[in-house]
Amino acid sequence: MGISKTENYTFEQLELSKLAKVLGHPARIAILEFLIQKQKCICGDIVDELPLAQPTVSQHLKEMKAVGLIKGNIEGNSICYCIDEKVLQMLLNYIQNISEKLEIKNKCC
Repeated sequence: MGISKTENYTFEQLELSKLAKVLGHPARIAILEFLIQKQKCICGDIVDELPLAQPTVSQHLKEMKAVGLIKGNIEGNSICYCIDEKVLQMLLNYIQNISEKLEIKNKCC
């Protein structure tokens, strides 16, 4: 299998691929939906809501934070997580752009 050369891709392509990879796990989709519903929460709130152990939730949160999908602020002994709306908007803009291009062509292969 060949090696992917990242210098051949735009910054946007690389960032979107990281987001897509993170969103490729159903637990992370569930966490994202929970964060959208609650606006912000701590890891324990997510553990109480989802059928996942605390270390598993923490690992998913770490992966989501690493790509910038969520932010975490220290509040006392806990980290309060919320969605980074700029990153979510970038993903939305990309999907809307693709959708508009498909509508313009509107031809089946």
